[in-house]
Amino acid sequence: MNFFVVALGAFLALLVLGIALYLLTARRYQSADSVAHSYDEWTEDGILEFYWGEHIHLGHYGSPPRRKDFLIAKSDFVHEMVRWGGLDKLPPGTTVLDVGCGIGGSSRILAQDYGFAVTGITISPQQVERARQLTPKGLNAQFQVDDAMALSFPDASFDVVWSIEAGPHMPDKAVFARELMRVLKPGGILVVADWNQRDDRRKPLNFWEKPVMQQLLDQWSHPAFASIEGFAELLEATGFVQSDVITADWTKQTLPSWLDSIWQGVIRPEGLVRFGLSGFVKSLREVPTLLLMRLAFGTGLCRFGMFRAVRNSMATENLAIVTDRSRKLS
Repeated sequence: MNFFVVALGAFLALLVLGIALYLLTARRYQSADSVAHSYDEWTEDGILEFYWGEHIHLGHYGSPPRRKDFLIAKSDFVHEMVRWGGLDKLPPGTTVLDVGCGIGGSSRILAQDYGFAVTGITISPQQVERARQLTPKGLNAQFQVDDAMALSFPDASFDVVWSIEAGPHMPDKAVFARELMRVLKPGGILVVADWNQRDDRRKPLNFWEKPVMQQLLDQWSHPAFASIEGFAELLEATGFVQSDVITADWTKQTLPSWLDSIWQGVIRPEGLVRFGLSGFVKSLREVPTLLLMRLAFGTGLCRFGMFRAVRNSMATENLAIVTDRSRKLS
């Protein structure tokens, strides 16, 4: 009995210590530099790539969802997003800007399987370096460091703008929306997939949702989540959208990703050998956030939003006037 009490006490002490370390070592958003630093660290140690593969985003498990290999679900997500956005109907050579490209997994599929000319941008220099290492010579995909809040490309530069799960890192969603639309050519297509919060204008967060959401922001360098409705409104408010923004909710299709990402650590114990004790601790540290993500998306606090918009045919000479006016209003 005494041994059981001692063991239980030790377990509880470790649990309390682990929770304290988790809370005290949060990666709170401070600036674009803090986001870059977080992704540089995740890329340098190689743990995220080992478990999540080349795609640092959720997988698509079908509708209704079915059992699927975690890494296959991720590549399937890219093809599903292409079809949903109507990009499979575009010709080879179509120019694509991949905003928040990570280590280039989506960019390589878009270039290899669809023949697109892809430019991937990320704020992390280490991600750019790794994306270049993973990209075969001759593939029409290039990568560079750039800030999605102030893209370095001229107005009307790309046929398609593509972005997966980059929005939560953006401190001003209106500026982000404007930059995405600004670099689209007239008639060009914007396709975005993102983590979103429930629209709290219609249903405010309750007593337990507020601390959960705060942890989701603090742990992974997120200043804020937009709602699906709110971000669609911001896209339309840019003045660059032809007709309406089309949205969809892919929460059910992507929900298995959260527990599958934890399960990778169980079924692939070779990671412990490769990365040692420090790698094990780093991986274990992410489990609470992954579980909170599963809770948030499973209960409706968060939703997985899809957005499609077509750039209107506004004359290029008027674009700078609208952009300047929008900046003054934001």
